[in-house]
Amino acid sequence: MKRTRNLVLVTLMGASLALSACGSSDSGGSGGSGGSGGAAKGKIGVILPDTKSSVRWESADKPALEAAFKKAGVEYSVQNAEGDADKMATIADGMITDGVTVLAIVNLDSDSGAAIEAKAKKQGVKTIDYDRLTLGGSADVYISYDNSKVGALQGEGLAKCLGKKPSNIIYLNGSPTDNNATLFSQGAHSVLDKDTEYKNVAEQAVPDWDNDKAVTIFEQLYTKVNGKVDGVYAANDGLAGGVISILKKNGQAGKVPVTGQDASVEGLQNILSGTQCMTIQKSATGQAGALAEAAIAMVKGNKPAATGTVKDDTGKRDVPAILLDPVAIDKSNVKAVIDAGDMKASDLCTGQFAKQCADAGIS
Repeated sequence: MKRTRNLVLVTLMGASLALSACGSSDSGGSGGSGGSGGAAKGKIGVILPDTKSSVRWESADKPALEAAFKKAGVEYSVQNAEGDADKMATIADGMITDGVTVLAIVNLDSDSGAAIEAKAKKQGVKTIDYDRLTLGGSADVYISYDNSKVGALQGEGLAKCLGKKPSNIIYLNGSPTDNNATLFSQGAHSVLDKDTEYKNVAEQAVPDWDNDKAVTIFEQLYTKVNGKVDGVYAANDGLAGGVISILKKNGQAGKVPVTGQDASVEGLQNILSGTQCMTIQKSATGQAGALAEAAIAMVKGNKPAATGTVKDDTGKRDVPAILLDPVAIDKSNVKAVIDAGDMKASDLCTGQFAKQCADAGIS
């Protein structure tokens, strides 16, 4: 990837606030109408991928996006494809027919995402790749976190938890159709493969980031290596949860460090309880703020302020990109997720986790 310095989140959110207009009224469901006076002219459509690969899409990204669009006084629609590429295409068709002038998607795979973007382009609709780059697509800008850095931070976190000693590692990667998953894995390997004491004893991708499939796949890998595993690279918190369930079944939970990503409630609770080594915080508020700012600029006929470019080898082009900085989270800084406003302490510190939260300085 080629890139310049990453965008500062505070700047993003400040700019988003500066775009605020008069109040807006929510039309119910997935959309809302902007108010008058100073409101951006046009309509923004956002299609999220599913509710299964990560809880973040509906619990974090959607409300953050809706709040930003309402504040800016722009008409919008935010919908979810529920893991169905055909449904995503149908939603996109409906949004284009309904007059969106900017369409942002989190693709389920690059081929279907590229088809949506090509159709939108023919209709004069600007497009944004949100979170996942559409290889061979035609998006005007890509907004995400530095995904190679995400993987590198995961690798560094696992190395920290393993320590300097001979260790067998199982890699449980994300969906093979998600370019981000490839970058996460490459980033982790770039760190862990340098240490000759770490041995890759098994590795497999999990189709569609399916957490249920992750349980089955990891159990098969665990059996294949006769349980001789010292650490697990799990690409996100959902996959980590599946890994931990099998480690618990074999009396190894808390003894074998496991990575994660998304700083979800489950992931953070696992970190507090000692069954997960670390996770990655990719602030949904920050990323949604970046999307809102870029989309609103495009609605107004302006180009969003990219921080650099990323290479799309399939499309043979450099895609303008806004890349944000991920943050590694372990037991020592779980509170940072609460302080950033990405989660409420009341959602994290439930039941048995109340004391663990108190011990971590979270209230």
